[in-house]
Amino acid sequence: MAIHLNENTKVLVQGFTGQVGSFHASNMIKYGTNVVGGVTPGKGSTMHLHKPVFNTMKEAVEVTDADASIIFVPPPFAADSIMEAADAGVRFCVVVTDGIPLQDMIRVKRYMRRYKADNKMLLTGPDCAGSISPGKCMIGIMPGHIYLPGNIGIVSRSGTLSYEVASQMKDMGIGVSSSISIGGDPINGSSFRDHLSAFEEDSETDAVVIIGEIGGPQEVDAAMWARDNMSKPVIGYVAGLTAPKGRRMGHAGAIISTIGDSATEKLEIFQQCGVTVVPNPSLFASTIKEVLAKVN
Repeated sequence: MAIHLNENTKVLVQGFTGQVGSFHASNMIKYGTNVVGGVTPGKGSTMHLHKPVFNTMKEAVEVTDADASIIFVPPPFAADSIMEAADAGVRFCVVVTDGIPLQDMIRVKRYMRRYKADNKMLLTGPDCAGSISPGKCMIGIMPGHIYLPGNIGIVSRSGTLSYEVASQMKDMGIGVSSSISIGGDPINGSSFRDHLSAFEEDSETDAVVIIGEIGGPQEVDAAMWARDNMSKPVIGYVAGLTAPKGRRMGHAGAIISTIGDSATEKLEIFQQCGVTVVPNPSLFASTIKEVLAKVN
């Protein structure tokens, strides 16, 4: 089974006709994702990649009945695209765009509060690799061939590390139910907790891997929530063990600024909360295999 995305998910591409949007939309279509069209203002009523192009998300959703979208819109305009997707009734939205101003994301977060929980769009990103339910639907920029269908959920702030764990798992014959990239920015659309709860409810996910980074409280919040609410084993890794305090490392959110932000502190809390810690990135798959052996 899978969370958020399946073979019936209908996907729109925002920024469809641009170079980056075209490239990744083409890869998603080749993977088998049900891309039903795209949006580029001013190019409505045309065709691109044999799919219809619309001027607005509202029109696109009305015509195609799409329930998901992916955003390849440049940073100055990306926040407006997110809010447009929410207003159009999209259920799940992936924002690949990197470099969206924090003030714009604050505006998005405030805007999303107008929606009640039962009809609020689930937002992943910005600055994320996307999400995939192997063999069913891929919305993102990841290499789809490294994901083997299976029963392990992945939630990650780092796109490349989620690729690493999926590739290792495939080599050991271990598959993925869904992999969700939430992005590395300090202000993002959804947290580890949002997706852990979905994996807990998924009858065909047996364990969940969370891949964190230095900076921010999300990993700690997730571990504490999992301790109190999850019946399934959780395996965790935090990148940045050697990062010096106050130094930014890659993602905008990856900066140690306060107590509890460092990788060492987060890993200590993981252990206290019963999360199995992956000692280093080369041992993702072997650690997962050990955990599964204990469960079974």
